[in-house]
Amino acid sequence: MVNEAQVLGDVELQPVSESIKIKVRTLFMFQLRFDPELCLKCESYDCLTKCLYLNYDLKSAREERIKLAKGEYSKVLEECMTCYGCEEYCPYNNHPFYRIVELQEEYGVKLLDEKMKEVLINRYKAEGEFRPKKVGERIINICLFPEFKDAIKGKLYEGYDVVRGRFLFCNLLYLHYGLISVVKERAKQIIENMSKFGAKEIVLFHDECYGFYNSFANAYGIDVPFKTIHLFEHLYRRLREIGCEKLGIKVAYQRPCSNRLSPETDKMLDKLFDLIGVERVRREYDRERAICCGAAFEFAGRRDVAEELQEKNLKDMANTDAEYVVFNCPMCYLTLSGKVREIGMRPIMVSELCKMSIGEEPYEP
Repeated sequence: MVNEAQVLGDVELQPVSESIKIKVRTLFMFQLRFDPELCLKCESYDCLTKCLYLNYDLKSAREERIKLAKGEYSKVLEECMTCYGCEEYCPYNNHPFYRIVELQEEYGVKLLDEKMKEVLINRYKAEGEFRPKKVGERIINICLFPEFKDAIKGKLYEGYDVVRGRFLFCNLLYLHYGLISVVKERAKQIIENMSKFGAKEIVLFHDECYGFYNSFANAYGIDVPFKTIHLFEHLYRRLREIGCEKLGIKVAYQRPCSNRLSPETDKMLDKLFDLIGVERVRREYDRERAICCGAAFEFAGRRDVAEELQEKNLKDMANTDAEYVVFNCPMCYLTLSGKVREIGMRPIMVSELCKMSIGEEPYEP
C-alpha cells in the first residue's frame, strides 16, 4: 500500500495536512446565506466602523466592504480579531462575520502557525461511535467544560440530565482562527448526535453552543430538528416558577464574544438581573462595546494581544463600584477569574447569582 508520501518518478508528494483535507471535503458543503448586493447597496458601514479593533473612516470602510462583498482580498482579513461583533452590527442580518472567516480561509490568512493549527483541529475531534447515555426528557449541555458539571445542581436544575463532550461540541472555537471548514464538516454530525437523546427540552449552558444552533446553522441553511433554550431563558423561567429574593448587589458583566451571535439574549439577561435584584453597572467595555477576555489569543500564542485585552477589561471593571464580576462564558471565567480576584472583586457565573437569590450556595470551579 502506498501512503501519502508516495514517490512518482522523481516527484515526491508530501503528506496532506488535515486542515487541507477538510477544506477540500467541505468545498461544496453548506453555502453561506450571504447577499453581496445588500452590502453594496447598504448606506451603513457599522460592520466596520463600529468595530473596536479596526480604525476605519467611512471612505476606507466603504472600500474594504466592497472587496469583501465581491469576495476579493481585503486588509480586513488580516486585521480582523474575530470578535463576532460585525454579526451583531449588521442591520440586515447578512452575516458579515461568517463572510470574513470564509474569505480568511479562502485566501490562506494565517491566524495560527501550521503546527498549532493541526494540533487544535485534532484536539477537539470526536473519535469513534457516539453512544448517547440514557437521559430523561430534559437535558442541559455544558459543552466541553467538566469544571462546571457540579454547578448543575439544586432547584434550578431539578429534572435535568447533564450531557457534555466532544461528540456534542459546537466547534465554533475554530471561527477565531479562520477555520470555518472545520465547523462546517462537523456540524451535521453534532446535530445528529444531539438528536439521538430524544430530549424534548435542550438547554445550552454556553453562549457559543446556542450561537451554533441558532445563528451558524441558520446562516448555512442547516436543519436543526429540535428547539434549543438559552441558559438565561431557562433561569428566568425557573426563578419565576419557584420564587426568588432580590439580592441588591451591583455587578460588572463580562459579555462574551459569542453572545454577539444571539444579541437578543443580552436583553433577556437584563430581565433576569431585574428579577433577582442585580444592577448591571455601566462600563466602557460592555454591551455593543464588549471586548474579548483574551482566551482565543492565548490559544494562538499571541500572549501580547491577550494581555492587552485583559488589562483593558480589568481596569474597566475596577473603575466601577461593582462588588462582583459576572460571567456567562465558562472560558471567560476560567481565563479572568483569578485576575478578577487580584483586583479585589469577586468572580461569579450568572447561574450562581441565581442560586444565591433562592438561598443556595454558589458554586466556584
